[in-house]
Amino acid sequence: MVLKLYGHAMSTCSQRILVVLLEKQVPYELIEVDFANREHKSPEYLAKQPFGQIPYIDDDGFILYETRAICRYIAAKYADQGTKLLPTGLKENALFEQAASIEQSNFEPSAHGAVFENLFKLLHGLVPDQTVFEEHLKKLDAKLDAYEVILSKQKYLAGDELTLADLFHLPHGFYLAQAGSNIMETKPNVARWFKEISSRPSWEAVKMEIKIPA
Repeated sequence: MVLKLYGHAMSTCSQRILVVLLEKQVPYELIEVDFANREHKSPEYLAKQPFGQIPYIDDDGFILYETRAICRYIAAKYADQGTKLLPTGLKENALFEQAASIEQSNFEPSAHGAVFENLFKLLHGLVPDQTVFEEHLKKLDAKLDAYEVILSKQKYLAGDELTLADLFHLPHGFYLAQAGSNIMETKPNVARWFKEISSRPSWEAVKMEIKIPA
């Protein structure tokens, strides 16, 4: 049975999983959830994902939700194929978990806030607040100062090997530019790192498949 991903084209969480599936060369079927008709709040959907959120996967009857947990599961199950994305050594794995925590705690909140304010609000017919947008960017800029230090010493966020922690940044890093910010280009080491990961064939394929506007 082909792994089924229940998500949505514009979902940053779905995009993270798609990138990992492609990096690991895992066959999959993307099943779009109908937000307009509130499919994610239906009893059938809630039986699989009790929070009524996207995405979740059905891997031959095994149901799993929460994006980063799904990505870890895929990377571990298919460890011997595609790109290695999870370190196996004790210290190397600890550094990966540190990097993954950095993304979720120090990048995601402000990046998501900025993208939502200046891009997704428009897509939902709402009016962006430029002050709120700039506040999010200010917070993110301070976090990226620390990224700059880390990336001045190593190629990727967890060391010199690509991991899930790097790929987790792709959707919101990409959408920041669409929201009107060049913040990912303002610090040389951050710019070098993000240019490399966002140029990977897996991300290029995701952009084509789900038709992210350029």
